Amino acid sequence: MKFRILNITNILALAMLLLVNHFSTVPVMYFALLELTYLSLIFFGCINISWGFFMPVLCAGKTNEHCIALSFDDGPNSYTGQILDTLNVRGVPATFFCIGKNISGSEPLLQRMMAEGHVVGNHSYSHHFWFDMFSAERMLADMRQMDEEVTRVTGLKPLLFRPPYGVMNPTLKKAIVKSGYTPIGWSIRSFDTTIKDEQKLLTRIMRQVKPGAIILLHDSMPITATILPALITQIKNRGYKIVRLDKMLNIPAYA
Repeated sequence: MKFRILNITNILALAMLLLVNHFSTVPVMYFALLELTYLSLIFFGCINISWGFFMPVLCAGKTNEHCIALSFDDGPNSYTGQILDTLNVRGVPATFFCIGKNISGSEPLLQRMMAEGHVVGNHSYSHHFWFDMFSAERMLADMRQMDEEVTRVTGLKPLLFRPPYGVMNPTLKKAIVKSGYTPIGWSIRSFDTTIKDEQKLLTRIMRQVKPGAIILLHDSMPITATILPALITQIKNRGYKIVRLDKMLNIPAYA
């Protein structure tokens, strides 16, 4: 909807400039500035999933209750087992947005996620660097290939989808709508893929915690596995309950 409004606004502004230019010369830089602004807003709309620029994306729960949800991207991976151990010992549920190509050979990890009460979501099959440049048909085929892997291992088809790299665009919107997925973002981006200092990472996450927050983490990162026990303790000490993402958002996780 926001993308549509931007398009309409851009067309009207361009028409106004052309009309003015008909009676009095308008400097070319005004036209260039208008289009540069238009393209910049589209770019930032693509990389900021919380904007919901192209379609509504669930990035937080609408609640005043002190509850939050943990989510992990890019697994099953090197540190998934250690993270599952921590979650199990502390009785904490999470959502794992898995990459389909990582599942083969790691089926026991996926089965363990399900057995221990976690949710498995779709994070594409390939997580290709150019995924957001694919056609809608190719995106959809990739996403469905991931579904097939999850179904093969668990018997369930995921309904929750998190875009690779958190990038949204009109093409991906078409694929999501056609497939019936619920797009999921986050309200707290941990940056655990770039931050190397454990205390800095914990501080960054904790200062953003508020009711209904969805925290983005990665089970491919050693620092994430290391700080997770302390993170859970600090969240609970703040008076928050960690709940499953689908329960907090009140949406179905599987078809």
